[in-house]
Amino acid sequence: MPRTRARRRTRAHALDELDYKILLRLQVNGRESNAEIARSLDVSEGTIRRRIKRLVDDDVVHVTAVPNPWKIGFEAVALIGLQVELDKMDQVANKLADMKEVHFVALTTGTYDIFVWVMVPSAEDLGNFIKSKLAGISGVTRSETFINLEIRKRTFGWLS
Repeated sequence: MPRTRARRRTRAHALDELDYKILLRLQVNGRESNAEIARSLDVSEGTIRRRIKRLVDDDVVHVTAVPNPWKIGFEAVALIGLQVELDKMDQVANKLADMKEVHFVALTTGTYDIFVWVMVPSAEDLGNFIKSKLAGISGVTRSETFINLEIRKRTFGWLS
């Protein structure tokens, strides 16, 4: 499966009322058909198809499946806070983003410079990831690992 790197922030995209309503529907059910969305919003299916294509092409929205890590065999899920040499932040973040075990990379402020969300099959695999992969990245000065015992809420939609 090809890996994609998140694009840098760009100019805000102006959403009109119809775009906003389409995004609200897709957040509830990303598999809802264009025809169903069109019927519910009282517009043509072609309008919905064109609007969704534009939103995807303009990098406003990504339509994707988000599996539950525990249901597909990832027993060790962790959030790792990293302190890094500031002049190597981009280099470290890019190396992390290329690792198959890493599913989220955020450059942050505060005690940690970067947070990563890691999913691996076992605690042993998590230990190996930290000792072999994470420790081998030049510029990482400290890490702290927070094991996820349970996730009570996980959403990628934020419009309401």
